[in-house]
Amino acid sequence: MITPAYAQRMAAYNQWQNTSLYAAADTLDDANRTLHRGAFFGSIFNTFNHILWADRIWLSRFAGTPAPNQANIPTSVQETETWAQLKAERPMMDQTIIDWAAKITPESLSGNLRWFSGGVGREVEKPLALLIIHFFNHQTHHRGQIHAMLAAAGAKPGPTDFPFQPE
Repeated sequence: MITPAYAQRMAAYNQWQNTSLYAAADTLDDANRTLHRGAFFGSIFNTFNHILWADRIWLSRFAGTPAPNQANIPTSVQETETWAQLKAERPMMDQTIIDWAAKITPESLSGNLRWFSGGVGREVEKPLALLIIHFFNHQTHHRGQIHAMLAAAGAKPGPTDFPFQPE
């Protein structure tokens, strides 16, 4: 289904996109970052917080890293309290993802992962490779929302297309 190279490329893409979007968001003031803009999690800040929370919860399942600060999806928007804290924690999470992806082997991609899903309120078991695809797709999905909110706020995020990703 996927290879270690896929996960490594996506981890690098994740870091590149977060660097770009955080830089664009940094040109806005707190009022613009926290303004409700009609996205699923409301604001740019809340959506960034949700992505960080989701990355933490999935990595805790995949690699045994620390769980997120918040217990569930509704409170995920409070993963960090301030823009400064969020900006400081995001690069560390991106590096954790890169380090984790570097250790993936073809053998480690086989098999299933079993966990308790708060989203559906029960134990779930799915193929690990499928969950890794979901992990990276989830980031991309919500970053797309952030990109649109940033553009609407007058910020200028960089390109998002793979062919323009630095090597």
